[in-house]
Amino acid sequence: MFRSNFIRNSRSAFKQFSKRSYSWRSVSTSPRLAKHATSALAIGLSSAIVLSVTSSIISNDIKYEDKLFPEPKLIPVDEFLKHNKPDDCWVVLNGWVYDMTEFKEIHPGGRNVIIRNAGKDATKIFTPIHPPDAIEKFLPAEKIIGKLDGIIEQEEEEDPDELERQERISNIPSLNQVYNIADFENIAKQILPKGAWAYYSSGADDEITLRENHYAYHRVFFRPRILVDVSEIDLSTTMLGQKTSAPFYISATALARLGHPDGEVAIAKAAGREDIIQMISTLASASLDEITEVATEDQKQWFQLYVNADRNIAYKMVANAESKKSIKGIFITVDAPSLGNREKDKKIKFEGDTDVDLEDNADRASGASRALSSFIDTALTWKDIDVIKQKTKLPIVIKGIQRAEDALKAAEHGVDAIVLSNHGGRQLDFAPAPLQLLSDIMPVLREKKLDGKMEVFVDGGVRRGTDVLKALCLGATGVGIGRPVLYSMSAYGEAGVTKAIQLLKDELEMDMRLLGVTKISDLGPEFVDTRGLIGVHAKDMLYDNLYAPLEPVKFKDE
Repeated sequence: MFRSNFIRNSRSAFKQFSKRSYSWRSVSTSPRLAKHATSALAIGLSSAIVLSVTSSIISNDIKYEDKLFPEPKLIPVDEFLKHNKPDDCWVVLNGWVYDMTEFKEIHPGGRNVIIRNAGKDATKIFTPIHPPDAIEKFLPAEKIIGKLDGIIEQEEEEDPDELERQERISNIPSLNQVYNIADFENIAKQILPKGAWAYYSSGADDEITLRENHYAYHRVFFRPRILVDVSEIDLSTTMLGQKTSAPFYISATALARLGHPDGEVAIAKAAGREDIIQMISTLASASLDEITEVATEDQKQWFQLYVNADRNIAYKMVANAESKKSIKGIFITVDAPSLGNREKDKKIKFEGDTDVDLEDNADRASGASRALSSFIDTALTWKDIDVIKQKTKLPIVIKGIQRAEDALKAAEHGVDAIVLSNHGGRQLDFAPAPLQLLSDIMPVLREKKLDGKMEVFVDGGVRRGTDVLKALCLGATGVGIGRPVLYSMSAYGEAGVTKAIQLLKDELEMDMRLLGVTKISDLGPEFVDTRGLIGVHAKDMLYDNLYAPLEPVKFKDE
């Protein structure tokens, strides 16, 4: 029932999107795969978004196909190769043969990528970013033809761009040469495929908010206290009733396996080792089971929820999250009733396509990110928050508050916390920077005596320990770190995430000592000067040099 309902709700949306080819250290370089690698990546992003929505609810110890067909029909290679046309389209994934003829019409990445891979083994495109049970969720059993009996000989040719990327990977700096979060970003930018980098780094429209999220921190200066015994510094704090080693957490980000095959599992292991809370995305490329199973005995994790139009799906996801010992809170994202205009992401989908490939009615507004929009509800209201609160005993947090009036309303509805966030600058361009919001909202909450009743988190643009410290001074309970974790993971896997966390801890400890405080509870607005939040600001050349500007449309001969 669940599966059929989800598919029914999803079908109308499946006409828009796109798929990809990327493994951390290597990518297949067959001629067509090389030619279409970038657009394939975009398609995989959207497919993984769609298929991962339900992966947090059901997981299987035994492969779905093996359970259905303990003695599968064997399909000779020469028979498989005959089914290589749009109206007769078979594809091999992990040794199994699937009939994609009908599914290609509702594929979130569009039909072209499936047609290109008709009569081919598409495992290297499909596997790295999809949850283990993706096929089970969306392809009827009768479309599983059998197991391939033999090996498909596919031509290999060198792809210069991929060879260049692999060369950069082989020369990646050693981890002990990384001194700050910007170093991770610089490395990730150079080793990720274009589609993965575009998805991770893109913002909405002109990306003003994306940049302002970071620049806002440059407008706040410290007022250090002197002659204080700062021999011992305690970074530990409490968030949603749970002790944690530092006042920052790993914010939810989708599709971590785009950057590294271990994805969210690597993040979970590093977070557990460092006693940092990890927020797990609804759109994680690993299943909730995979991520929570590696949690340490006392590790704390949160679950980020996109509320599906089918409320029963949303409620099941909440119940499933609550059943995991490590999950200590539900964060409901409310700032994405539809997807922002992420042009870097959209352009990647169509790079490599020709006018012949695209039908006249092709949805050129669709990039990898937009697959999400069909699986969250544009009709989400405060009433839904009240209902979800009744469905769980876990703390409920609203993620995406962007003005004081809504912060007050959240308090009225009795939520446990709010996150001041604009989705990392990926939604409404010119939405206010979260640090600016924090400066505006905390005085209002204090005036209403609500600051002690509802915790306030903030995310977006954080790159330094000083950024975390400024937000804490202005009243934040904790600070979310998103892209920096993706970049560190993409470059070095679990070890990279561990190093990123340690760098922030080291910076924060030093900064607190220099500010003249010894514990998080000492911090307050008296330690910062916020007058610069209105007016000019310092320019961060390091950040600017790493920023990849949007590019105008290119002529065909360029």
